[in-house]
Amino acid sequence: MKVIALGGAGVMGRFGVKDLVSKDSVEEVMIADYDVAEAEALARELGSKCSARQVDANNHAGMVEAIKGFDVAMGTIGPFYKYEKKVASACIDAGVNYVSICDDYDAAAAFLEFDDAAKKAGITAITGVGWTPGITNIFARMGADQLDEVDEIATSWACDPADTAGKAVTLHYIHAVTGMIPSFIDGRLQNIPAGSGLEKITFPPTVGDCSIFHAGHPEPVTIPRYINARTVSLKGGLTDPFLVGLTNLLVKMRLTNTERKKDLMGALFNALLPALESFGKPPETCSACRTDVTGKKKGKWVHLAYGAAAHMDMLTCLPSSIVVQMVGEGLITEKGAMAPEACVDPKEFLKRLVAGGVRIFEGDDMTTPLEV
Repeated sequence: MKVIALGGAGVMGRFGVKDLVSKDSVEEVMIADYDVAEAEALARELGSKCSARQVDANNHAGMVEAIKGFDVAMGTIGPFYKYEKKVASACIDAGVNYVSICDDYDAAAAFLEFDDAAKKAGITAITGVGWTPGITNIFARMGADQLDEVDEIATSWACDPADTAGKAVTLHYIHAVTGMIPSFIDGRLQNIPAGSGLEKITFPPTVGDCSIFHAGHPEPVTIPRYINARTVSLKGGLTDPFLVGLTNLLVKMRLTNTERKKDLMGALFNALLPALESFGKPPETCSACRTDVTGKKKGKWVHLAYGAAAHMDMLTCLPSSIVVQMVGEGLITEKGAMAPEACVDPKEFLKRLVAGGVRIFEGDDMTTPLEV
């Protein structure tokens, strides 16, 4: 298969590119990025399967021209509240399948509105194929498939700020904890305050216990479309309490309530992070996610819990690489614009995820390895 990696020279995208290049089923990878020098350097590093070109997500005609002729496009151009709709539109107009790591709730909602257009174009377009959303959604599908009736799906993540250097990740976090965000409660999508519902839960080792709160993410937007559940929530948190407090202060001071302010605060955070990370840095940087599914089986209440842990780049872009391969190999054939819980086989996906190095667990204490 021939793959174009949109944003493939970025901090997250390059992990997916490297994984794709290592697969025999992938014949060619075009690293398409706004920073063409970085794209060319990565292409030289990875060898003859790779080439590079510049793309600008704000140039629709140029994006369509670049994407045409490939089997699948992998999308890692963030922040997604700025770019997901533009990139997806270009892939649809180019008639090329699309797999994205989009993790912004408003961008995911806009993406799903492309369903009819994607079907007419005869393409498979899947948003939110990363860590969270992505792994969390596929855990939700796996748990729901084991129950007769689903009551609640609670998804969550814990992020080590030292686990990434990507600017888009910082902007995403600021976006997720600002203002009112969607959550699916008692059968309907409702807007609730970001930062509410504080609780401490256990993630897989080495993350362990982390305080989390409601944050803006796609899971409550997409999962109820494909799984009949009364409530679907997403909570997240940073493993560094100081950065949580600093971000909350900036939000309360209304320093993140516009796109321009988010850009400025994101730049500030990225400048400060190298210094802040030197204080109390753990021996291993690691991020994690968890999905809890509660419902009934043969009339009895059942609680299922699944979790995953690894470095953030692996957690985020190994899933997108896997699903790009599954689309290219003909293992995913549904047409339209959708989320991974609608079309990705959990067993095959998790088998490849573990083979790629992600640790997965089950049980409330998150210490039992999940057999796949």
